[in-house]
Amino acid sequence: MKKAAFTLLLALTTIMASAQGTLKKVYDETINPMEQIDRAIEDIRATGANKFIVCQIGGNWCPWCLLFADFVSRDTDIMKVINDNYLYLHVNYNPRKGNAENATALMKRLGSPQRFGFPVFVILDGNGKVLHIQDSSFLEEGKGYDKEKVLRFLKAWTPEAVRN
Repeated sequence: MKKAAFTLLLALTTIMASAQGTLKKVYDETINPMEQIDRAIEDIRATGANKFIVCQIGGNWCPWCLLFADFVSRDTDIMKVINDNYLYLHVNYNPRKGNAENATALMKRLGSPQRFGFPVFVILDGNGKVLHIQDSSFLEEGKGYDKEKVLRFLKAWTPEAVRN
């Protein structure tokens, strides 16, 4: 039994490491994530856009984060919902690169979403108020993500849905 579990774990680790190496890295590790969020809030205010911000928190170190970014970028229905209703940010979280204090402040500002693992999604209104934290495991199906679950999540937190 232990050997079978170890073999399965090794196979999954190999698959995810392979995916991490082939998927596009979407997190900009050179920018301050707090400033990234502040700029998005300023953009919404400046343009008067009726949009919220969806923060996909994780990093290039996270295979599931890269898999989600790739999944949504390839689906026109999902991208339409995102583009019509959100500013979509890939917010880099990496407390190991000498910025543990900044990472802690970021998580505190966003309502401690790290408790759900990564990626985790935080919906902010145009003023930066946390409206919802979404555990990504509820969006998964098998070894990937489920289109209907992702669409349901995104549509449930659009500005129109929240204001009605």
